[in-house]
Amino acid sequence: MSFPSSDEGPSGSPGPETPVCSAKGCRADAVWVLAWNNPKLHTPERRKTWLACAEHREHLSSFLSVRGFLRDVVELAEWRARQAAGSDPADGPEAPGATGGPERGAS
Repeated sequence: MSFPSSDEGPSGSPGPETPVCSAKGCRADAVWVLAWNNPKLHTPERRKTWLACAEHREHLSSFLSVRGFLRDVVELAEWRARQAAGSDPADGPEAPGATGGPERGAS
């Protein structure tokens, strides 16, 4: 699984993989994975993911919870360990705005 990177090389190409928060305009390192699905669109076992820094975890979680989409909030290190073990189905992280997520100008 590949995460959006906060590090870019001199030509703008991705540098070392450092996942960044999915909150609009945030470039902070991601610490949390918010696993979700929309039951009107996704099968029950399917998990979409957003990444969150410590500052935006609650805001993004709340956005998903209000809609009944939030399924799990896991530390990024634990999520990666689960992925390596093949125990969590997921489509990978997405920026919330890319899938109709919240407009988060302010936290």
